[in-house]
This record gives sequence, C-alpha cells and structure tokens, in this order.
Amino acid sequence: MRFIIPRFPARIGLVLAGALVPAIGLAQKAATPSAVPARSVAVLDVALYTAGANTQEATDTSMAALGTRILRGKLSELLGAALLDSTAIAGQASTPAALTLAGGSPCNVIVACAKMVGHQLEASWVVMAKVSKTSNLIWLLTGQLIDLKTGKIVMDDTTELKGDPGPMVRAGVRIFAERVARTVARGSEGAGAPLATPR
Repeated sequence: MRFIIPRFPARIGLVLAGALVPAIGLAQKAATPSAVPARSVAVLDVALYTAGANTQEATDTSMAALGTRILRGKLSELLGAALLDSTAIAGQASTPAALTLAGGSPCNVIVACAKMVGHQLEASWVVMAKVSKTSNLIWLLTGQLIDLKTGKIVMDDTTELKGDPGPMVRAGVRIFAERVARTVARGSEGAGAPLATPR
C-alpha cells in the first residue's frame, strides 16, 4: 500500500492510499495563465537530501531530477509564460554572489539565496522544493513559495511519501505544483488573497 501524507501549515490532513489520485479534495483550481504576468515565477531545481537515510544509492539523485521535471512541467501547464527560463535561473543561482550568500550550500536550499535569484530576474514569486530520503520506501517532499513583493514564505508544505519513490514523488510534486499555481494566480489577481479553506 502506498501513501502520500501532506502536512500543510493549516494542519490539513490527507491520505492517498492504493492508487495515485491526481485530483483531490484540496480542490486545486486550474490557474489562469493570462492572470499571471509573464516571466514572474522563478522555479529553482528540486534539491536532494540523503544524509539522514539508512541507505544511500547512486539512483537517489534521479528523484530530485524527476521532481524538477514534474514541478516545472506542471507549473508550465498551469501558468504558461509566467515561468522564467530555467537556464537563466541556474545562471543566477551559480553566480559568485549567490554562492557566497549560500555559504557553501546549494542556492536552492537557502531561502535568502533563492530570494536573491528571484530579485535579480525581476520575478514576483520563487518556488523551492526538496526531496529527502529516510529509507528506500519513505521520502519527504518539502516545498516553499516565496512572495518577493513582501519577502514572506506564503506556502511551506511538508509531504511524507511512502511506497515506490518514483510514482510518489510524481504525485506529491504535482499536488504541490497545483497549490503553488492556485496561490500565484490568486496573488496576481489580488495581492494577499487568502487560500480557501479545503472541505
């Protein structure tokens, strides 16, 4: 049996068991790309953390690559031209200034560095995510959405993924991307608009 257990700041509890469920009770409304300004969302590569895992394998890095592909693909589908070019983001994340600010860590795990990248690219939003391995069957997906207009982290999600990591990462990242797109669309229509309470 496979589970995805999101833990959102609003203390929403959810379990997806047995089969992957692409549309769930969080009622992810499709974002309207035209409502979001072009080139306003910077999506950093999904980071990988395996230091706390009971086993580490060479294939672990593929989960971060998969997460990056799914995150960018889903957000591109939902937000269209609002996404900034990934090459430009990677370039800014590897500048001497970014590396210094990150203090030797990758830019995509340091909020201050991610903010700097977003500001340099004149973005309004920055998306960060990380997959962390606990064991071969248990991973964590964490994701943040930063509103650069206020400097605040407006989404900070943690999702426990249990089961075959490939399908679980796919499903967890898609759910996170849908929440990001919905929040960005609402924020673009009216800054600071709160999320609807899921039922």
